[in-house]
Amino acid sequence: MSFKIAIIGAGSVGFTKKLFTDILCVPEFKDIEFALTDVSEHNLAMIKAILDRIVEANNLPTRVTATTDRRKALEGARYIISCVRVGGLEAYADDIRIPLRYGIDQCVGDTICAGGILYGQRNIPVILDFCKDIREVADTNAKFLNYANPMAMNTWAAIEYGKVDTVGLCHGVQHGAEQIAEVLGAKSLRELDYVCSGINHQTWFIDLRLNGRKIDRDELIAAFEAHPVYSQQEKLRIDVLKRFGVYSTESNGHLSEYLPWYRKRPDEITRWIDMSDWIHGETGGYLRYSTETRNWFETEYPQFLEAASKPIDASRRSNEHASHILEALETNRVYRGHFNVRNDGVITNLPRDAIIESPGFVDRFGINMAAGITLPEACAATCMASINVQRMSVHAAISGDIDLLKLAVLHDPLVGAVSTPEEVWQMVDEMVVAQAQWLPQYAHAVPAAKERLSKSTVKTREWAGAARRSVRSIEELRAEKAALKQAV
Repeated sequence: MSFKIAIIGAGSVGFTKKLFTDILCVPEFKDIEFALTDVSEHNLAMIKAILDRIVEANNLPTRVTATTDRRKALEGARYIISCVRVGGLEAYADDIRIPLRYGIDQCVGDTICAGGILYGQRNIPVILDFCKDIREVADTNAKFLNYANPMAMNTWAAIEYGKVDTVGLCHGVQHGAEQIAEVLGAKSLRELDYVCSGINHQTWFIDLRLNGRKIDRDELIAAFEAHPVYSQQEKLRIDVLKRFGVYSTESNGHLSEYLPWYRKRPDEITRWIDMSDWIHGETGGYLRYSTETRNWFETEYPQFLEAASKPIDASRRSNEHASHILEALETNRVYRGHFNVRNDGVITNLPRDAIIESPGFVDRFGINMAAGITLPEACAATCMASINVQRMSVHAAISGDIDLLKLAVLHDPLVGAVSTPEEVWQMVDEMVVAQAQWLPQYAHAVPAAKERLSKSTVKTREWAGAARRSVRSIEELRAEKAALKQAV
C-alpha cells in the first residue's frame, strides 16, 4: 500500500514518534509517506532526524518529509493527524496562573474549566484553517484524526464548521480499563470486556465483564479499595464510583476539574488528591510535567536519537487508536475502540449535536458506532453540564463573541462553584488580553477589555494553589531517574 499521512503539530516529538512506530507495525504500511508539519523548524528538524534514523535502522522504504508549509504537507494526504498545542506552554501557563488569581485551582486545565475553554478559543480558529486546507488540497476522501485537546470542542468545530470527516481520539478509556483489569486480578487485558460511554474525559464504564462474568458496583469498589496503590491515588475516583455506581475513565486529578464538588475549597482539595504523580490532582500538574518533559528532551536529545536506531518491535505497539483505525480502514481487519464523534442518537439521553465518546467498530466501510446506549442518569447529568459549556465555547470561538465566552466560563461547573459573576467577567477579560496574540477572533474586544481591567474593583490574589510543586531541574530529574533505576 502507498498513501500519505500528514501530521500537524509533529513537533510534539515523543507522541509523533509513537504514532510513527505504531503505524509501521502494520506490515502493509511500509511504503507510505509521512509528511510532518509544525510552526517550529527546530522541533521539526529534531523529529525528522529521529524518524529518519528509525527508517534507516529498519531498512524501510518509508518516506519522511518535513515542512513548515502546512498546505504542502497536506497535499494529497489520505489521513491527517493533529496533535497541536496552540500557544504552547506560554499560553498554557496563563490558563493555570490567571484562574488561580480568582481561586480556581486546576490540575490540567485543557478540556473544560477556565483553562480548557480558553485553550479551545485558541485552537478552534486554527482547526478551521486546517479543515479549509484539507478540503482544498488533501485527498478527496481524507479523514481528520484529532488528538488535540480540548477534544470535544476541537472535534465539534471540525465537524460542524470545518465540514471535514473527523474523529477525535484519546487514550483515557484504555488506561481506565488497564486499571480495572489490574484490580480485578486479570492475567491479561484480553480477559476484560467493557462498554464505556459518555463524553471525552467523562466516559463511564457502564458494563464490565471479566471472562464473561458481569462485575457489579460492590465488587469493583472492594477491588479498588483493596489495591495498595490505586486506593490512595484514586480516592476521588473511588468516591465517584461509590456515589454514581460506575467508574470514570479519567484520572483522579482530571476528573476533579469537571465536577463542582472536590476542588472548590482549598482546604478540601488535599483530602481528595494524591501527590505521588502529577496526574492525581497536583495544582498545575500537567503544566509542570509538560515543562519538565520539554526541558528533558531538549537536553537529552542525543540519547533519544540513539534509541531510534533500534529495530521496531511490533509486540510493543501501543494502544493509541490511530494505527489500528488506519489498519482497519485499509486492510478490513476489524478494530473495536472508543471514538469521539457527533452523537446523532448513539447515546439516547445526550443531545444529538454533542461530541460523544463511545464504542465503535472500524472496517473498510468506516467507523461504525454501537447505537442505542443509555447512560445512568447521574452520568448523563454530569456530561450535560459539560456539553452545554462546550457548545457555548465553540460558538463563542467561531463568532468572537466575548459575552458568550464569559457565559460559557460562568456555566463551567467548577468555575461556578468558586467564582462570582463579577470575578468571571474580569477573569475572562484578563485571559483574553494576556492571550490576544492567539485569539484573532477577539481582537475587536481587546481594547474594551483593557479599559474595563484598568477600572476594575474586583479583588484578586497571587496564589500558587492548594498543592503546587516547582518545576524540577534537569539535574533533579537525572537524580530521580538514577534512584529509580537503582531501586529496580
